[in-house]
Amino acid sequence: MRSNLVYQAARKIENKFLLSTTVMRAVRKLHINATRTEDTSNRVFIDVAEGRYLPGPLPEIVPPPTIETLLIVPSA
Repeated sequence: MRSNLVYQAARKIENKFLLSTTVMRAVRKLHINATRTEDTSNRVFIDVAEGRYLPGPLPEIVPPPTIETLLIVPSA
């Protein structure tokens, strides 16, 4: 059953890593200790498949600063 939910949710969020991150964040926020984690994750997959949870804008990718070359000078 969960594989069908994952497939339906993957139609909304095609990137599987972004899908898993979105689902994990939503499960952490919505989970109640008295319920099973599986039920919460199923509910989140249903919500993602219906378009209720979509990933927010991703931050701009900034290249790391350049590293100066290391000059090794033999000691006298």
